[in-house]
Amino acid sequence: MASISLLRLSPIPTPKTLSRSQPFSSFNPPLTPFLKFPPKTRLSQQSTVTRMSYNPTPATDRLVSAVSYTLPFFNSLQYGRFLFTKYPSLALLVDPLIPLLSLYRSIPYASFVAFFALYLGVVRNPSFSQYVRFNAMQAVTLDVLLVVPLLLTRILSPGRAGLGFKLMVWGHNALFLFSCFCFVYGLASSVLGKTPYLPFIAEAAGRQV
Repeated sequence: MASISLLRLSPIPTPKTLSRSQPFSSFNPPLTPFLKFPPKTRLSQQSTVTRMSYNPTPATDRLVSAVSYTLPFFNSLQYGRFLFTKYPSLALLVDPLIPLLSLYRSIPYASFVAFFALYLGVVRNPSFSQYVRFNAMQAVTLDVLLVVPLLLTRILSPGRAGLGFKLMVWGHNALFLFSCFCFVYGLASSVLGKTPYLPFIAEAAGRQV
């Protein structure tokens, strides 16, 4: 009974009494391990990297690259004569280009002049950027490949009827559609400042640049 009475009469420990025996700071857990803030250096590095990665293609490079693809397209229009005869509506798509075509064909040896001007003046000119030279080389390579079927046609002379003539028509139609695809793809990519990679041509052009 005496022990119970002593417990009841013992004073309740106060912060002052606790501070005498043990520091009060030990009862407060540290807050630093739970609060982790990213260092300011990371934000600055990310912002600098984002700014450095934004490097648009100049407008002059886009223009020269887009104009380069008109050379093989103009020379490939002769392969579309069978499609134009069978589908006259397709000829309406070429009507806006008739003034340019008439001016292009009025110049003697226009295809040879444009070819060497594009190859020597752009592809082999180090003053132009790598982007322009690669696009110009793709256009030159495509233009060279379009000459090969004409040489084969003149050598084999399939005539105007028979299986040989049908194979020639199918080959010309396929070449014309392929050249149209390359022209639209190269033109759109150049306007947007992107690098077009033409099938069967990009690898050969990349080796020459």
